Amino acid sequence: MQKSLSERDQAVIWHPYTQMQTAPAPVGIVRGEGALLFDEAGTPYLDATSSWWVNIHGHSHPYITEKLAEQARQLHHCIFAGYTHEPAVQLAERLLPVLPGRQQKVFYSDNGSTAVEVAMKMAIQYWHNKGEKRNRLLAFRNAYHGDTFGAMSVSARSVFTRAFDDYLFKVSFIDLPTEENIDQLLQEVDTLAPDTAAFIFEPLVQGAGGMVMYEAPLLDKLLQHCRQRNILLIADEIMTGFGRTGTSFAMDQVTAPPDIITLSKGLTGGTMAMGITTCTDEIYTAFLSSDKLKTLFHGHSFTANPLTCAVALASLELFQQPACRQNRERVAARHRQFAVELAYQEDVKNVRTLGTILAFEIETGEADSYINDLSGFLHAFFREKRIMLRPLGNTLYILPPYCITDTQLDEVYASILDMLRAYGEKWN
Repeated sequence: MQKSLSERDQAVIWHPYTQMQTAPAPVGIVRGEGALLFDEAGTPYLDATSSWWVNIHGHSHPYITEKLAEQARQLHHCIFAGYTHEPAVQLAERLLPVLPGRQQKVFYSDNGSTAVEVAMKMAIQYWHNKGEKRNRLLAFRNAYHGDTFGAMSVSARSVFTRAFDDYLFKVSFIDLPTEENIDQLLQEVDTLAPDTAAFIFEPLVQGAGGMVMYEAPLLDKLLQHCRQRNILLIADEIMTGFGRTGTSFAMDQVTAPPDIITLSKGLTGGTMAMGITTCTDEIYTAFLSSDKLKTLFHGHSFTANPLTCAVALASLELFQQPACRQNRERVAARHRQFAVELAYQEDVKNVRTLGTILAFEIETGEADSYINDLSGFLHAFFREKRIMLRPLGNTLYILPPYCITDTQLDEVYASILDMLRAYGEKWN
């Protein structure tokens, strides 16, 4: 008898963020359409988290597929040191004008973590090239910026980093801004400023940290203060970019312009892996010199892959269409309505929405965390419902593709209410 895709997987594959000894067998997925993914038996699964926050237009979108096929007939790959090609130039030309601030140059890489690595190297070497000793990085507590060593260093010390904490470089961490602590934070910045190269932050939402949301005016006040102290601003828009927070980019909701922006996830509509780091002319010109040691020595074999650039261009075109904006507004409005209903449910706390993101915690009597024991129950419940929701411990969130229909949203909302009833019956 022929083995299933799931059975074959278990013999050869090690999955991310998964305790392989105790995790249930993975579901074998063979195709996607819109907000749905289909298993080997043709059973649909409703993707309510955009497959790790990347798929903004829906799976196997025909326009993206068409543009990918067109590019595949022309050029698959080309070394990007000393050579260039149309998709890379065109993507940069079209992307830079829509980004917050005065972004002037694009540096291509291959995923979100490496986009962050490039940003940090740009910031640190910027000061080095100028002959100033600024080697401190500043970040928020509870942050998550990726899983490479530099990205882990500017992330919270957590379950993601615990085995590697002794290998991470020192970073200064500050709390998220609130009305109560903002003055204290500004004083901390003053103390740290003389040797601080840059402040890296997830604007408005800390994603993997538990969909923690904070206020734009307070962030803006903190960022403006950092600018006054000559601290470079690195906006990590990998999760928040391309419409997730209600505006095209989260930084559109503040006035302080970023010096550097990191992008990935929704950049290609979830079709292919890609990272981008953009910067201002001020950053870029600090690397221009007859001294070759002032070069940014960073690169990837698949830098600016033509296929990926073509896909990102297609995704950007779809994103800029009125229909995409209308869908985002519709999803956001539906989330706000459901949030009101959720707030009255037993065992629910801290219901919050921002753009197309809805999140809340389930009261368990334990600390809210990624390793909260409730996660196993939640995984199993929604998998049985054929709805793809991946909780962060006891934090449950919805972050769907923008094409999700109202009927599909109703299905997701109903499944959450069913879960809360089942949870109450089981534990209360």
